[in-house]
Amino acid sequence: MLGGSVYIALIRYAISLIGVIIFFCLMSQPKYCLKKTIIYYSCFSAAVIFTACIWYILDWEKCVRMSAFVMFISFSFFSIYMSSDKIYLSIYKLALTFYLLAVFLVTGIEVSLIFFHKNVWADIIVRLLLVCIMAFFIETKVKASIRGFGNYVENELDQFSITIMIISILFGIGFILNPTIKEQTPYRLFQIIINFFLTGALQFLVFRLYLHIGKEKQYEKENQLMQMNHRLLERNMELLEESVESSRRIRHDVRHHNAVIAEYARRGQREELLQYLKEYDKKTDEDTAEVICANTAVNNILSAYTRWAKKEQIQVTLDVELGRTLTIPNIDLVTILANAYENAIYGCIEVKKQSKEQECQIHLMLKKKKNKLVIYCSNTCRIETELKNGQPKPEFTGGIGVSSIIKTADNFDGEYDFKNDNGLFIFRLIINIPAAVSSERLD
Repeated sequence: MLGGSVYIALIRYAISLIGVIIFFCLMSQPKYCLKKTIIYYSCFSAAVIFTACIWYILDWEKCVRMSAFVMFISFSFFSIYMSSDKIYLSIYKLALTFYLLAVFLVTGIEVSLIFFHKNVWADIIVRLLLVCIMAFFIETKVKASIRGFGNYVENELDQFSITIMIISILFGIGFILNPTIKEQTPYRLFQIIINFFLTGALQFLVFRLYLHIGKEKQYEKENQLMQMNHRLLERNMELLEESVESSRRIRHDVRHHNAVIAEYARRGQREELLQYLKEYDKKTDEDTAEVICANTAVNNILSAYTRWAKKEQIQVTLDVELGRTLTIPNIDLVTILANAYENAIYGCIEVKKQSKEQECQIHLMLKKKKNKLVIYCSNTCRIETELKNGQPKPEFTGGIGVSSIIKTADNFDGEYDFKNDNGLFIFRLIINIPAAVSSERLD
């Protein structure tokens, strides 16, 4: 629209392309390290700008009409390849990038036309200023929000909705950049301003909507974690109460046993005394709590949930091989086991609600293999138990636990899966055991 020599065209192309690259890189998650990303984008920019300038020399009219479209289509495919985001999320961020492109392109041209009599250098300076201002604003104010918002969009937005949204945004940008409208009238400026406003408002509303949805999901997960902690505290209180009651009973029984032993001793009934002590040892062994594993925290939590399962008439099979110490913090290990065991018990209870005669069982395996910890838990479940995105729906697990397991497993680069094998719910997890920190490092 403003014309100019091939050198002017080179500068304007460079500013436009570098601007969209900066915007997109600030908002997206790069696939490669910073050094490789800079090298790849530099090579791409040099090739595109050189090709555009050759085209400008050979066919000025077609270049003016088509070069920007071809350049940014090429940039779209290349930037999607360079981004580690999923394709729909990358396309959404491209739409936002092109909206910002339209802002600095149209603003630069309009300022040059209205205030500087089509001076190309005014257009170039305005573009540079706007690119710098926008990049600074994105980096300091909205970069973290946009990247976090991207995670929410990726998890919550369905493909149909995001397709319609992107098409709407691109149509708005296409109308703003329509090169066939050449008359400078107040009505044309009004159209441009209104289209900028409507397209920007659509972006902002979508951003706010899915940011709100994502935060609601986050609050829901935090609430589930709080409920899970409450249940763990309840189990620990049960263990403490049982321990206090057991110590009281032992003190009471010891007084009676001492009295019986003393009476046998006074009467000189040695054979009867030995027989009594033998019976006492046998009863003591029977009353001793079963030791599931050497790890105290794991042993206590599994003991508590096993007693609960047996009260619900659920058959339990435990296959636990774990040493006294483990580099995985006990709180993380207990979080996984308690939630898996509790969900298994809940699944069995739901089955018994449907049929009281149905036999329910739980099989829990926990083993250490080299630097891996393997956890397997299977339980009887309702055949109609459904999974969504590879995870059981909350209504089939009591609403608590799965997110806690996943969050804890992710901290140790864990791999997990859930499945319903025709009425047998199976949870499998493999997590990496962190290397022990030596005392020399601590010093």
